[in-house]
Amino acid sequence: MTRRHTTLFALVLALLAAFALPAQGQAPVTVKMATLVPENSSWFLVLKEVANDWSRISNGKVRVLLYPGGRQGDDPDVVRKMNLGTLNAGVLTSAGLGEVERGVYALSIPMAFADYEEVYAVLEKMRPKLEAQFEEKGFIVLNWADGGWNHWFTKSAAATPDEMKKLKLFSWAGDMKTTEAYKKMGFDPRPAPSTELITGLQTGLFESFLAPPQVALITRYYEQTKYMTDMKVQILMGATIIKKETWEKIPADLRPKLMASARTAGDKLQRSIRDSYQRDVDAMKKAGLVVVPVDARTREMWRRSVEVGYPIIRGGVMPADAFDDALRYRDEYRRQKGAAKK
Repeated sequence: MTRRHTTLFALVLALLAAFALPAQGQAPVTVKMATLVPENSSWFLVLKEVANDWSRISNGKVRVLLYPGGRQGDDPDVVRKMNLGTLNAGVLTSAGLGEVERGVYALSIPMAFADYEEVYAVLEKMRPKLEAQFEEKGFIVLNWADGGWNHWFTKSAAATPDEMKKLKLFSWAGDMKTTEAYKKMGFDPRPAPSTELITGLQTGLFESFLAPPQVALITRYYEQTKYMTDMKVQILMGATIIKKETWEKIPADLRPKLMASARTAGDKLQRSIRDSYQRDVDAMKKAGLVVVPVDARTREMWRRSVEVGYPIIRGGVMPADAFDDALRYRDEYRRQKGAAKK
């Protein structure tokens, strides 16, 4: 073979290799996604829709495997497994999101927000910075959603802070600053993984916990705590995140379509949670739950009691700038809303 033939042969091989690369790159990208959301709950059904949608949009190039019901552990466990590479994505509450970026806790400052509109107005302002911080740490935020408003569920009726302080409170294990803040407020927190909550309620290790009505209903936690305090303490913020390295394995032309699908699902979850609130409470009441009323005076007592812990929450539970930004954006929204009413 002449030098010219050798050069042409090498060029042909190079071209064939180049054309072969896209075919090799079309091997399915498997996304292993875990969540505490129970199987067949409304949340899980939306996640299944997303998994099916991603498969359809990508023509089978992206496959989502769902692990619901805490099979992979609680939220912090899921984040650790994502960092180890055994999982690729998670549908997480702030307890898991905070393992990546603690600024997300600013959306759940206790007794700081009056309604959904305030929370999501603040999220819209903080979202670009938060999502950039997640990306810097190796994660892409696919959507934001929430689990509804946290309420106190208790073994004995507790309307006031003093009544609640007598009860053994479940607290997420590993989040020592939140536990410290609870203690500063005068509560009796007992740190443990969320997967131990039901057993702890049954054995008396815990006598109270915070959760939205839908979570308490679908997990059946309410069966161990027959009282719910009728007061919105904080929103249970959540998001779906995926490892950046996994996301970047997905063909670039598909990513915007998959992101749009995920964001649509997040919006659907938000609406579903809002719409189901009263139905969930009514279902638990029919099963024996007692809703403990809280009047305006008692609500103010709660606000003052909780604010005692703000110095620890600010800079401890979450970065001081995130805490300050959240309250500043909240106050801006309230001023704008007030001006619009005039």
